[in-house]
Amino acid sequence: MFSNSILQLGILIILWYSVSSLANIIGKRLLTTFPHPVTVTLAQLFHGWAYSVPLLRLLKIPTPTYLHSTRIYYIIIIVPLAIGKLLSQLTSQISLRLVPVSYTHTVKALMPLFTVLLSRVVLKEAQSFQVYLSLIPIIIGVIIASMSELSFDTTGFVSVMFSTCLLAVQNVYSKKALKHVDIHHIALLSVLSKIAWCLLVPFWILIDGPQVNIQQEFTFEVIFYILSDGVCNFIYNVIAFTMISRLSPLSYVIAGSTKRLVVIAVSILVLHNPVTKLNLFGISLALVGVLLYNKIKYNESKQLSIPKISTASSPFP
Repeated sequence: MFSNSILQLGILIILWYSVSSLANIIGKRLLTTFPHPVTVTLAQLFHGWAYSVPLLRLLKIPTPTYLHSTRIYYIIIIVPLAIGKLLSQLTSQISLRLVPVSYTHTVKALMPLFTVLLSRVVLKEAQSFQVYLSLIPIIIGVIIASMSELSFDTTGFVSVMFSTCLLAVQNVYSKKALKHVDIHHIALLSVLSKIAWCLLVPFWILIDGPQVNIQQEFTFEVIFYILSDGVCNFIYNVIAFTMISRLSPLSYVIAGSTKRLVVIAVSILVLHNPVTKLNLFGISLALVGVLLYNKIKYNESKQLSIPKISTASSPFP
């Protein structure tokens, strides 16, 4: 029984790493061939909504309780989370369009910095000296990686920074807002994707609608990439939430940090984006800082007998 559980967990981790790497590579190639991040984001949200509906029925997941109680939860909790998902996903696609996958994930290592700042402001949570100290290698690593990045783009950098900040806001806000709301993670994914898609449609009509030439740009290759990208992103989200439920907090954050390293390494090998030794040093330093931060946060929560997952490791891509 124990060996079967370990085997299942091992398969899940391999799938998690593989799907995440594949999603980033497909997304990069899609945006290189089809440079319309708003349209790509719209397609991703639609896939997340469309695939979750039959999955909810298959797994017989009940309707969220907030739908049976009061719409106020919908307005003050679900809608803000959907807006955050929309903006973070859109800015992530913009950055993926403009800068290499490896650099995007290196900058996203700054998640702990934003999380600490937001937790202090929103949740009034003070951090220990060790936590603040662990942020130093992350900041220095990202600075080194940015200075040595051969394909650096200011708009891409600002986009990925904004996306990382928004993900931290989502994590901190959801931690506070969803505390008293009983909702399954796949149901939450479905609702957020649906609302975010509806919110993005009017902006797509204004931004990408007049620019996208359906007859010329929607080639077989582009359609294949869009479909594959949507499937990979949905599977990634489902696996990520499953990993949260099956791993211990420390195991999850370590696996999440290792996943980011795998994505960076695979993207460099497959996409052949040029990197320097200094760039690799910056990437490595930032990831070591993330591991150190998560280890310190886990030890502190364990001492307080409050086992929880660090918000540095988000289930969102």
